[in-house]
Amino acid sequence: MKEIEAIELLGKSGCPEGVIEHCRAVAAYAREIATDIRICALKKGEHVKIDIDVVYIGGLLHDIGRSRTHGISHAVEGARIAIENGLDEKLVNIIERHIGAGIPIDEAAALGLPVKDYMPSTLEEKIVAHADNLVSGIKVVSLDEQVAGLRRRQLDEKAIQRIIALNSEICAMLR
Repeated sequence: MKEIEAIELLGKSGCPEGVIEHCRAVAAYAREIATDIRICALKKGEHVKIDIDVVYIGGLLHDIGRSRTHGISHAVEGARIAIENGLDEKLVNIIERHIGAGIPIDEAAALGLPVKDYMPSTLEEKIVAHADNLVSGIKVVSLDEQVAGLRRRQLDEKAIQRIIALNSEICAMLR
């Protein structure tokens, strides 16, 4: 899928312009992170396999479910839209697993989601989730700012700790 097709799909699905702008910002930041990880690995003489195109398109489409709901189930709705439109499984998984740093199976039912594991498992999934965690609207913010905001909104501390751990995992690849 090309960028223009992803943007058209967001619009066709009914995503508000603000959501589309946020998706563009997340996609750009995710691509930057993926590129930086690849460069850091090469400098160390290592090879990291990252599909930067999947990261970018996944970042563009991660919030497509916000065309149907702005609740936590937007990830599940987004995955449905992606499947209805015949998108690659890699993109479906990015969309479905991007919330925070993922939602484990034991927490899914309590949140009203279909019972399954929503934890990002591939590097591409993790990069998009991480980028989304650090993009507020269209602005990249610090982890400290995000965590403070999440605590003010009284997000579950286990979810916050997963976001912090994902940040640490991504940052370790950037050294």
